[in-house]
Parts: sequence; structure tokens; C-alpha cells
Amino acid sequence: MQQSYAFEDLNIGLAAEIGRTVTEADIVLFAGVTGDTNPAHLNQQYAEGTLFKGRIAHGMLSAGLVSAVLGTRLPGPGTIYLSQSLKFRAPVRPGDTVVARVEVTSLDPAKKKVTLSTTCRVGDTVVLEGEAVVLAPARS
Repeated sequence: MQQSYAFEDLNIGLAAEIGRTVTEADIVLFAGVTGDTNPAHLNQQYAEGTLFKGRIAHGMLSAGLVSAVLGTRLPGPGTIYLSQSLKFRAPVRPGDTVVARVEVTSLDPAKKKVTLSTTCRVGDTVVLEGEAVVLAPARS
């Protein structure tokens, strides 16, 4: 269900999340759409020789789930993404369920800007963290 908050309805601490299990199809389609065909994502034999000892999903695939939360849940439809910082903390593997969460950390009423902490987890492991700044739709 799509939810939408006007800037005036937001408060510090308000949070929302989305979860998705990363499939083989997600990884292949993401590689096709972006052109990122790094063999660490697509070739098991190659990936076994890397630091991760196996294939991993694209980091930006998890980051895309943050965008999904912002655009569909909090603030929701009409949100304009201004910036995002990202730190990739751990790999995501095919079959992992990633939960992306955003939480309002500051509000700028003059500019209708919202700052949110952003995290993605697989179970208890943080795989991505950062901060987003967006423009929220306003009633006035």
C-alpha cells in the first residue's frame, strides 16, 4: 500500500521500511539495466576467488530499496530525492532478504527538506547505512 505524508505531518523519529528477498532474476535484471556486469555479481567461479568467496548482489540494488521506501512510504509519492550518502558494510547474497528502513532525523520547514537516516539489514547485520535528504510534498 502506498502511503503519503505531507511535510506538515512529519516528525522526528517517524520511520518506515520495505523488505525484499533478492533473487537471481533481480541481480541479472539489475546488471542488464545498469550495465554493471562485474563478474562478482554474475559468475560464481570468478566470485569464489574474491574476498566474499561467492557471488554478491550489487550494492546499489540494496540502495534502490531505500529509494523505494522514500518514494512509496515515507514521505511517499511526490518526494524528490536530493542526496544520499552510502556506506556498504556487508555483502548481500542471492536469496538474502534485505529490509530497508528510513527514519526522519531533521526537518527544515523553510525549505520543506527532510533528512533521514537510511539503513539496510539482512537479519541483524547492517549491510548499508547512510543519510538521505529529500523534499517532501507539502499541503501549503
